Amino acid sequence: MLSGKEIGNRLKELRGKTPAIVVAEAIGISRSALAMYEIGARMPRDEVKEAIAHYFGVSVGALFFNE
Repeated sequence: MLSGKEIGNRLKELRGKTPAIVVAEAIGISRSALAMYEIGARMPRDEVKEAIAHYFGVSVGALFFNE
């Protein structure tokens, strides 16, 4: 598994210029939760990992495990 910081960087890169609130609402999490994931302070639960990967059109393995 990648480090929290590496995952956070990937999430920020995928989100790009899309406002965090837009992504968070689409995924079903709070903006503050997304921010915590993006700075590497928290790791999402498995079902949130799946929702994030689905939103961005990538696999959970590619996003969180560098597969």
